[in-house]
Amino acid sequence: MKTKDARSLSPDAQEDLRRRVVKAVVEYGMRQTQAAEVFGVARPTINRWVGDYRARGASALASRKRGRPKRSRLVGHQAALAVRLIEGRCPDQLKLPFALWTREAVVGLLEQRFGLSVSVWTAGRYLSRWGLTPQKPLRRAYEQDPAATGRWLAEEYPAIRSEAKANGAEIHWGDEMGLRSDCQAGRSYGRKGKTPVVPGTGQRFGCNMISSITNRGTLRFMVFDKRFTASVFIDFLTRLVRQTDRKVYLIVDGHPVHRAANVKRWLAAHADAIRLFHLPGYSPELNPDEYLNNDVKANSVGRRRAKDKQELLANVRGYLRSTQKMPEVVRGFFRAEPVRYAA
Repeated sequence: MKTKDARSLSPDAQEDLRRRVVKAVVEYGMRQTQAAEVFGVARPTINRWVGDYRARGASALASRKRGRPKRSRLVGHQAALAVRLIEGRCPDQLKLPFALWTREAVVGLLEQRFGLSVSVWTAGRYLSRWGLTPQKPLRRAYEQDPAATGRWLAEEYPAIRSEAKANGAEIHWGDEMGLRSDCQAGRSYGRKGKTPVVPGTGQRFGCNMISSITNRGTLRFMVFDKRFTASVFIDFLTRLVRQTDRKVYLIVDGHPVHRAANVKRWLAAHADAIRLFHLPGYSPELNPDEYLNNDVKANSVGRRRAKDKQELLANVRGYLRSTQKMPEVVRGFFRAEPVRYAA
């Protein structure tokens, strides 16, 4: 016996078939096996239809809307709470076995909070509807003091900005970083399933750079191949003062070199030309110069294969000099959301 797949019929045709089969079995006494042969429907299906009819009456045979429900199974306040939790917490903070918010993590959240079981595809549709997209997260240290960052944004930096404006000073944001020859960034096209191989030296060498930028597009830098010490920092400060025709307000992080005794003495001797301010601890996301660092790592080092230290130094210096000539690029580092307050 060849049965038909009733799912291929329209809803009205499905309902008509169910009513005719049930009428033949219930009202006319046709055996279910015979009805299966006559109507071309599997006998277990007929048995289910008859059972539904006897349990709930004729309404059990009515056609129903097929497909995904148009309305979310989450009510408004539940969806709002889910969004707040996803934006404000990590899954492990909510005792979920995930480090990042994935569709599987959202499935677990909905089950945990609302007792709602959904598929990963449904979770993905919810995320899209809520305007949440997959993104590379920023890393924030556990040691960061939210109260200190709040004071910086609400009180300390506005005071620095007002004082700089009153004194005709120029605000610079400074930072330093190390660069390595084995840094790899970006992607390369290749045959599917075969990872491209990029030739490069097996030697490991590096250099350091220190820089400062302003929201007007000014970039100052120094590239060097020795350790970052107080004397190196003072050398950079000397250059910065010499290259700037206004008083400098330099904002840096809490690196020990920035607080060294020699640096403090030098700053005291040049108080008419420069002042140093410190960001809250463990808060690199508040420094626009970090975006310059990322740009240099990605485009000067990660995508250019230096053969030796001298070539690495030349590549970094050349890239920074070209960036100096493009103030619009430097100003763009201040457009990121975490540092827009400094723009």
